[in-house]
Amino acid sequence: MTTGQKRVLSGMQPSGLLHLGNWLGALENWNALQEQYECFFFVADWHALSSNYADTSRIREYVRELLIDWLAAGIDPKRATVFVQSQVPDHAILHLLFSMIIPVSWLERNPTYKEKQEEIKERDLSTYGFLGYPVLQAADILLYKPDFVPVGKDQLPHLELTRELARRFNSLYRPVFPDPQEHLTKFAKVLGTDGRKMSKSYGNAINLSDQEPVVRQKIKTMITDPARVRRHDPGNPDVCPVYDFHKIFSPLPVIEQINQDCRKAAIGCIDCKKLVADRVVERLAPMWEARATLTQHPSRLDEIAEDGRRRATAVSSQTMAEVRDAMKI
Repeated sequence: MTTGQKRVLSGMQPSGLLHLGNWLGALENWNALQEQYECFFFVADWHALSSNYADTSRIREYVRELLIDWLAAGIDPKRATVFVQSQVPDHAILHLLFSMIIPVSWLERNPTYKEKQEEIKERDLSTYGFLGYPVLQAADILLYKPDFVPVGKDQLPHLELTRELARRFNSLYRPVFPDPQEHLTKFAKVLGTDGRKMSKSYGNAINLSDQEPVVRQKIKTMITDPARVRRHDPGNPDVCPVYDFHKIFSPLPVIEQINQDCRKAAIGCIDCKKLVADRVVERLAPMWEARATLTQHPSRLDEIAEDGRRRATAVSSQTMAEVRDAMKI
């Protein structure tokens, strides 16, 4: 499956329903990438087990919901290879082989390893799967020998570990893997209804699958400038999450007008929220329509996943043949 185009690979964990932050921070970027690169986008369902191993009851549901959201948001399976990680066993095999050669110290210095253990107190993350997920991540990437991996700056250490593992393999055996480069993306920081970063775990998300009444209700409950207690109090848009939504969804003249009116108390928070809710609904409406069609034809999802599995396996099996030859196994 050689197209002559540079190759890009990225994935998402099916650990919950996708929300506006996922759409604006990643999916819109993927849409642009598929216009000019050979793209591989995968559902990282094995990765979801690294922190959700004790409760797997909804992973299959989330896999399907994630695929629906991707397709509804514009990911085109005719232009990108869309597949589910666990349907391509080569990911697990290469992960096993990499686990034989990676020093434990490389995993222990992972900057997010102890941070997440501190953040997620309610789960036991003292497992190999959690410690070793960067090895699986490296296998996910290197199987497809991508030229670029879309990442934010906070993810650069993970990609560097992948490159170090590729170099170690190449040095121990023979050159097989390239050094995939970062495709730095400026992820939009989308605030949730409580003013913190939008996140599944915070319960502050507006999901792509939420219907219009739910979206409007969630926006209606968003916090605003905490110093603006009464309707006639002047506000400060710079500290208001609703104004941040306007900056993302509203046209420039509306943004400027809201900025002025809020500071003069010429508009109340309720009206301000309604204006931005109208814009959010307008942007999401085509996605809801696409979701409805996909939901009514579930076999279409199976066909797309199966076609993606075949296309991904055609590439991964070739890489694994090179790996086995290099390792003489």
